[in-house]
Amino acid sequence: MKKTAIFPGSFDPFTVGHASIVERGLAMFDEIVIGIGVNEKKKALYPPHKRVEVIAALYADEPRVRVVAYDDLTIDLAERVGARFILRGLRSVKDFEYERDIAAINARLSGIETVLLITDPQHSSVSSSVVRELIHFGKDVSDFLPKKK
Repeated sequence: MKKTAIFPGSFDPFTVGHASIVERGLAMFDEIVIGIGVNEKKKALYPPHKRVEVIAALYADEPRVRVVAYDDLTIDLAERVGARFILRGLRSVKDFEYERDIAAINARLSGIETVLLITDPQHSSVSSSVVRELIHFGKDVSDFLPKKK
């Protein structure tokens, strides 16, 4: 049976930390579906279609990665794409507490398992919100964004 995981997030923008989680996840799963959550209440830097386009281009040569946008529950996306796992990255203890609670609810509602990967130390300070702020102030963020291989 094919092991598919979804890697959900806003990915606004998709950072080197996110790319690292996908790379490590590919060693565990047959397929990873990067799910770009769309929340119209949040002010995004890039529209969902642009995020899908940019991330899909990064993985154009990796057939085991798909990128989709969604605007419902993550467990509903998992069901649609046939995923039995949710892949998430942890940067801190604060992330752990949040992810633990969400994982428990998702498991209770759908039986889906959440796999948490600890972020590589060199990426632990990189977050989309920090990168968005740097972009807003015109700073060079190229070290924080993945490059196409």
